[in-house]
Amino acid sequence: MSLVTAALYGVAASSALVVGGVVGAYRSPSKRVVAAALALSAGALITALAFELFEPAYRIGGAAVASAGLFAGAAVFTGVDWWLDEHYSGGESGPALLASVTLDGVPENAALGIVLVGGGGGGLTVLVAIFLSNLPEAMGGAKDMTDDGRSKLGAVGIWAAAALLLAAAVVAGNTVFAGASDAALAIARAFAGGAVLAGIADEILPDAYAEGGPPIALATAVGFVVTFLLK
Repeated sequence: MSLVTAALYGVAASSALVVGGVVGAYRSPSKRVVAAALALSAGALITALAFELFEPAYRIGGAAVASAGLFAGAAVFTGVDWWLDEHYSGGESGPALLASVTLDGVPENAALGIVLVGGGGGGLTVLVAIFLSNLPEAMGGAKDMTDDGRSKLGAVGIWAAAALLLAAAVVAGNTVFAGASDAALAIARAFAGGAVLAGIADEILPDAYAEGGPPIALATAVGFVVTFLLK
């Protein structure tokens, strides 16, 4: 697909950060609503990483390459996440939230750009999964920021800046891997899948369960089925 198409996909996926920022700042959704949305996004991301990232990597590169890429992505995500926790222990400041959403979003958005290389299928599934992932993160983050005294407009502005950054990640992923070999694409997809999987296990589902309790399992299942049917 063209660079323009990759940019449009990036804007569409990242627009959820702006929408979520506005909703969180001006409507203050309940914690249960945010938890349900997080769980929904977890199910959607599981579909994307399993069928659009890891499966193609396995098919093209084989078990060893796909597994190594997946473990590497998970390890890098976990290591960077630990570093951020150590340096931003409060986790509520603007820079900390922007760093967190960047850590979560860059692998996902770069993966979207990679999936679009060569016009292959799967772009819509990954797009929907990222949109559903970005929405509750921005809602919860903007609500926390306004509760801590930041202006509503300022909170929305931070999430709009994050949206631009992550839209650029889609274009970057598409540009860097345009013309790459099948082996390189396989490794990149597996690496991105590992980072997404680590994010689900480390952040999304624990946060959703803490705020929403056992019912979030049903929301996770809904997210999986909806995005699976988009394949």
